[in-house]
Amino acid sequence: MDVSAATAGIATDLEAGERRRRRRRVLLGVAAGCALLGGVVWTLLPAAQPRHPAPPSAPGPAAVARGAVVAGAPAALPDLTALIGERETYLRTHPLDGPAWAVLGAAYVERERRTADTAAWPKAEAALRTALKVGPAKDPAALEGLAALAVQRRDFTAAREFGEDARALAPKRWTAHAVLIDAYDGLGDHKAVGKELDALMGLRTGPAVRARAAAVYRDRGWREDAAAQISDAAAGAQAPAERAAYLEQAGRLAFERGDREGALRFFQEALRTDPDQRAAQAGQGRALAALGRTTEALAAYRAALAARPAPEYALELGELYESLGLAQPAKVNYDLLRERVRAAEAAGADEELLLGRFEADHGDPATAVELLRAEWDRQPGIAVADALGWALHRAGQDEEALKHATRATDAQHGGGVRSALYAYHQGVIERSLERYGAARRHLTEALQINPHFSPLAAPEARRALKALGEPSEEGPPD
Repeated sequence: MDVSAATAGIATDLEAGERRRRRRRVLLGVAAGCALLGGVVWTLLPAAQPRHPAPPSAPGPAAVARGAVVAGAPAALPDLTALIGERETYLRTHPLDGPAWAVLGAAYVERERRTADTAAWPKAEAALRTALKVGPAKDPAALEGLAALAVQRRDFTAAREFGEDARALAPKRWTAHAVLIDAYDGLGDHKAVGKELDALMGLRTGPAVRARAAAVYRDRGWREDAAAQISDAAAGAQAPAERAAYLEQAGRLAFERGDREGALRFFQEALRTDPDQRAAQAGQGRALAALGRTTEALAAYRAALAARPAPEYALELGELYESLGLAQPAKVNYDLLRERVRAAEAAGADEELLLGRFEADHGDPATAVELLRAEWDRQPGIAVADALGWALHRAGQDEEALKHATRATDAQHGGGVRSALYAYHQGVIERSLERYGAARRHLTEALQINPHFSPLAAPEARRALKALGEPSEEGPPD
């Protein structure tokens, strides 16, 4: 081989290799520079935003229930169960967290309201009192929880005391005013109810406040205003359980004014929105019975009572059976009522009003009078005035009975609610006292307000009115 040619070839190869290495060094330098420049640029510029940012994750059931409980709104039953489990677990390792105890106690109260499980009341009271012991000595949230618990137990005096303490500590907390409305109403202090509602509406607007206003307007007899408020509340509700609760309230208002079909639609929509809305299911039974759809009504009542064994549902179902001539099923439900009342009283409840109403119509009127006199002395609300008046009539004491029955329908003393049952009671008492004109007027009013207000009492009202006959054309005597 020609050495010079080989040398030239090697030299050529070396030169070519050197050129390739120089190009590679240049490229690497450029790349490094770009990387450095890029790092500087990304450091100086804000982070690039994705074109479609991912939505924040939805809060879990416990967080949803906590938000509702703290805000004074109805909460879904599964969410409440999740919240209670989460708080119980947390407090095992953080037993000195007072606010957490307050939330747990409030959740117990709300779950009992949904389920009628009165066994939860002692647990709720223990949690709320623990909140006051280990947390702030005067925690308005814990005091409000105790006030709400007292309302559930129908201890309105205690509810007023706890509520007023909470309001004094935090006058701007609207939830304190809300629970005081219930307390004052149970005590028959209707001026105080009005003041609290004004304060509440001055502090806050929204569905929960509108629902409270609707209840107060209903008691004053302002039906159109009450219906408008609860309609707005249902439209503005944020969660299904909250909306269902307001639809159930709207259904009760519709039924009270005799709108059976409208009431049924409200109750059905409430139950569709929240299948655990048992008050709506019982209301469905009430409306179906009024429409003559008895088989469906019985099924609705039984389902509501099975899931939420409230004594008032047992009373309504028992009276429906009795109106059908079915004495044995009626007795079964009346026995259940007594059992549930005993359980509630063992848990600290005051069930004198319900038991007195039951004894007046289905038991011993003398016992009813005794129970309701004591209740009137403690808590002279409008419902107690009506029940005591009726019990006195059933016991043969009509003169005194009329005083209480008149108070229940006297708007000057807070009895502005347009109740078919109250008007019926007053009319029957007046008939017994031979005040036939007044009796005819009030019995007519009862059937005009709601011709189907009770499966037992509405037919009695029609019979009594028929027995009175038409008023004399000659007019009253001089």
